[in-house]
Amino acid sequence: MAYGVVHFFPNGTKEQYEATLAAVHPNRSTLPKGQVYHAAGASKGGWTVIAIHDSKESWEKFRDETLTPRFTQGVKGGFATPPQEQAFDIYNLQTKKMVDREASL
Repeated sequence: MAYGVVHFFPNGTKEQYEATLAAVHPNRSTLPKGQVYHAAGASKGGWTVIAIHDSKESWEKFRDETLTPRFTQGVKGGFATPPQEQAFDIYNLQTKKMVDREASL
């Protein structure tokens, strides 16, 4: 089952996001193994990152093996505080490609 994670960084900025992304997603043309969606942008009071993984297990592996160690080491110019996190099992996941495919059947 797909698994979603929403991180909100109070007072976070685009520059902090870019520094952090470079540390945890070193290749901007691909996503980490198991991650199927990544979106980020400015939101009221800070910066929000949304990630969808193919399973809770792939999220936990990425969190435990990549995200937490890099945050613990510190990312120069990155977010100054840990995010507020909301995580959830995804009941319904639709993308334009999926909707277009269904419409053509």
